[in-house]
Amino acid sequence: MTDIAVRRVDFGYFIRPAEETGTGAPRVEPCLGYLIDHPTGQILVDTGMGHAPGVDAHYRPHRVPLGPALAAAGTTTADLRYVVNCHLHFDHCGGNPGLADLPVFTQRTELALARSSDEYLATLVDHPGAVLEELDGDTEILPGVLIVPTPGHTAGHQSVIVTTPDGTVIVAGQSHDHATTFTSDVLGHRAGVGVSPAWLPRLLALDPRRVLFAHDNAVWTP
Repeated sequence: MTDIAVRRVDFGYFIRPAEETGTGAPRVEPCLGYLIDHPTGQILVDTGMGHAPGVDAHYRPHRVPLGPALAAAGTTTADLRYVVNCHLHFDHCGGNPGLADLPVFTQRTELALARSSDEYLATLVDHPGAVLEELDGDTEILPGVLIVPTPGHTAGHQSVIVTTPDGTVIVAGQSHDHATTFTSDVLGHRAGVGVSPAWLPRLLALDPRRVLFAHDNAVWTP
């Protein structure tokens, strides 16, 4: 598809505490969004880290606010047409309240979780002016831009498949914490070893040229 491109948006970083890393040591992780340039308008995938009691003490985030983050990527909120959140945890939808009246695409399963689980911050989801577009599975929101469920990190996690002139780009959000674990799942699937996500073969069948992640600057390539 001509004239479609994907570029990174830097929303800062946070420190994942030792009890969440599985290594016994804390780990600093980037918080990344992705901007999809489309002939009919820009799509922002994830919007940065939100504020809530307890968040700063637990994750010690260094935030780049939505406006400056978009400016560094060469755009503004006025240029955006749609928002997609890979899921609705605080570090992926923190900028949503600043994008009131823009359609936000989320899986219906994820929205139900966000409204019922204390793992989510309701003020970042059902904020004033929120326009939530609930999806039930695959949805092509624009030509060449397909949202697909990739459950695992949360039951309603989703990824975005983008057809660009250079091949397929997958914005995989937090389907995996980093590119290394995605690589391990890909190799395990090919070798018939271990248990990989049920949706992984479908993504690989799309012959992606790049797979991008929310918490890793590294990019998976075939």
